[in-house]
Order: sequence, then structure tokens, then C-alpha cells
Amino acid sequence: MNADVQSLKRVSRFTPPPLEKVKAANRLARLYFHPEFQGLENVDPLKPALYVCNHTLYGMLDGPLLYEKLYQEKGIVLRALGDSFHFKIPFWGKMLKRTGSVEGTRENCSRLMEQGEHILVYPGGGREVAKRKGEQGKLTWKTRTGFAYMAMKYQYPIIPVAAIGADDALDIVWDAYDFMQNPIGRWLLKHDRNNTLRGGELIMPLCKGVGPTLIPRPEKFYFSIGKPIDTRVYQGQENDKEMQWQLRVQTMQAIEAELSKLEQVRMRDRNIGPLRKLLTGR
Repeated sequence: MNADVQSLKRVSRFTPPPLEKVKAANRLARLYFHPEFQGLENVDPLKPALYVCNHTLYGMLDGPLLYEKLYQEKGIVLRALGDSFHFKIPFWGKMLKRTGSVEGTRENCSRLMEQGEHILVYPGGGREVAKRKGEQGKLTWKTRTGFAYMAMKYQYPIIPVAAIGADDALDIVWDAYDFMQNPIGRWLLKHDRNNTLRGGELIMPLCKGVGPTLIPRPEKFYFSIGKPIDTRVYQGQENDKEMQWQLRVQTMQAIEAELSKLEQVRMRDRNIGPLRKLLTGR
């Protein structure tokens, strides 16, 4: 059986997990991070869209809460396009597949769009997850325009989504730059024959949260869903690199605007909870 047929079966055979099971899995995270959502009125369950979001540190803390919220409030089960490295992580990769995530290839995205699915993509991929010092809250998309190509080709509206909080729940004490400046790190990169680390791109930072531990601080998470970006004006131009870049820039600016809005919301928020105040001092 060739790879395309196998990929098609992975996409077609998905059965959404029961909502109650999703809620049970997220119960602790909901209580701990107390997520707040804005812009749900911009989501139309009957109109499939490409949800484009910023990735936060490690990429594991806030995504499940967004997934649950759209499932509960809108009946939407997001099909996430993930970096291939996610699916190589024990337990985590299997859990992603059970929730409907697939490897972020154009073939998989095409099949999801042909089926009219609501799709979630993080253009920053693994690089944006593996943040370095000073990159908290910033988009790190390199030169990627694949999501723009797919949205234009299938006339999918793009919904910009912003998330803050997870980057502030942990402090980066050692990052990829530190690794690459170390003699051992340089040697490992030089002998990384299979490019597993992608030239250092996938080197995860070492962080601390509560005290010296890896337990995240109970920072409140904030999500904002912006107004859809109509891609019909780009019809038939998906192979035009300039048009791809134009849509990419438009999407980035929309997400950055939502991020700025959330920062203002956080500054005015006084409902931080006693646990957060105790452990963060704020």
C-alpha cells in the first residue's frame, strides 16, 4: 500500500472523541490556567475555515483548551496539522492522532479541505515551539507560506487566532543558542547525519516554572479569535509567490493585532485567582 493511500485512510477513518472525554482530560488544565476566550462570535460552525494560530512555548499547554472550547461551544472538532516531530513523541503523538491531528503535509491538508473540515495550523511549526530567550509572544514563521497556498487553492477563509499565557508560565534558562555555543552541542550538530535536530531548530529549551521545577506557574491563559480573512479575492492565484506572501503578511498582522488586544485585556484583568497570586506574585 503506497504512502498516499495510507495517508488517506488516516484522514478518513477519524472518529471524534466524545466531548465529555475531552473535558475530563482538560479538567486540571482548566482549573489551573483558568482560560478566557474572546471572539467566539467570529466562528461559524457551518463554514469550514483554516484557523491560523501562534505557537506558545512547548506547544502542549494551551492547544487542548482551544480544541475543547470550540468543540463545546460550536460543535467544531478542529483537525490540527502538526509538525512531524510531534508524532514521534511517545504518548503525545498517539494522543494527537486520537483527537484528529495529522502530519502537516499538503496532501493531508488537501484531503481535510476536500472533506470540509475545520483545520488548525501553526505556521511557526517546531521552531516556534522551541523558543529561545526573548521570543516569548513572538511569531517565528521563517519564510513559510504553505497555509496561504492551501487557503487560496481551496478558497478557505482564514481565522486568525491568538493565545497568550503559556509563554509566561515558564522561564527559559537554557536554549538552542546555548546548546550550539557548547563544544558538545557543536559536535552533535556536526554529526547529526539524519538532520534530526534540523540544524538546531528543534532543540527544546530547558525551562523552570514553580521554583526550580518544570511545573508551569498557574498563569491565566487568554485566547482571541479574530474576524475571518476572505480568501476569495485570491482565487486562482495560489501559485503566485507574491500573493502567497501578501496573504501571509495579512494573517500575521491580524494575529499580532489579536495578541496586542489580549495583552491589554490581561493588564486590566483583576480576576487572577489566589493560586496564581500565591505562586506568581502577581
